[in-house]
Amino acid sequence: MKTLKDIKNILILGSGTLGLRIGLASAINGYKVIIYDIKEEAFDQTKKIQNGLIKLLIKEGRITQETAKNALQNISFTINAELAAKDADLISESVTENLELKKKVWKQFGELCPEKTIFTTNTSSLLPSLYAEETGRPERFCALHFHDVFYANVVDIMPNPKTEPWLIDLLKNYGQSIQQTVVIMKRESPGYIFNAMLISVIGAAGALVTYDIASIEDVDRSWMGNFKMPRGPFGILDEIGIETAWHVVKVKDDEISKRFAKFLQKYVDAGKLGRKTGEGFYKYPNPRYNDADFIEG
Repeated sequence: MKTLKDIKNILILGSGTLGLRIGLASAINGYKVIIYDIKEEAFDQTKKIQNGLIKLLIKEGRITQETAKNALQNISFTINAELAAKDADLISESVTENLELKKKVWKQFGELCPEKTIFTTNTSSLLPSLYAEETGRPERFCALHFHDVFYANVVDIMPNPKTEPWLIDLLKNYGQSIQQTVVIMKRESPGYIFNAMLISVIGAAGALVTYDIASIEDVDRSWMGNFKMPRGPFGILDEIGIETAWHVVKVKDDEISKRFAKFLQKYVDAGKLGRKTGEGFYKYPNPRYNDADFIEG
């Protein structure tokens, strides 16, 4: 049985939207971090986004220049799987929401990692039990699902049926150590807690648009105007990443989800994935919903 003091080296599998943020949060809070990806060119964008986040955190007074400097020194990058796995105490996996790909990745790292390594998946839609056996150590495997990390700092712990109880306590302590609000699922359930609620909202918004009941902007105006929120469902989708939503929706069999998946696929095929690509339902860095007159139309 391990405790938080045994966790020093964090391995991030996948350098995308959430992987880079989980890695940065861990590094800011004193952990050594290795970020692994299969494409070395992906690291240029990762580093650019991390540097932007650091500047914002410094500007907001949340971290100091010294903390930022130490954090960047704590992060390394590699496309070498053996090197990445060599001394990992805890893995956070954030690869694409594709079951076969996750199975392949976990089989690979299950074989490469030392016995001490704890495995976690940041999947947003798949149950950990679907690929727990591929790790070779399902008792040390658990979903540890992050949201935005810095501004929506909630992390869900979802054990698979074979997860050992002590691991839940350790992951709770790790989550708190990187400034997250930790919520614990009693058992596996699709969508965790927040996502289960959010998917219902996003699905309803998608139906309003795909059945030509309302425009994207009017759906967002309604949400923002009623709840006094800074963005609506489609603005939220741009933040999450349109391809992430597409992966979640496309596996559903109901007619409403099929229509929405087809609608989202047009954006995915065009490379319009949201804020991270500069365009999704809105254009960035100055999306229309930020305009002072947006809600008034």
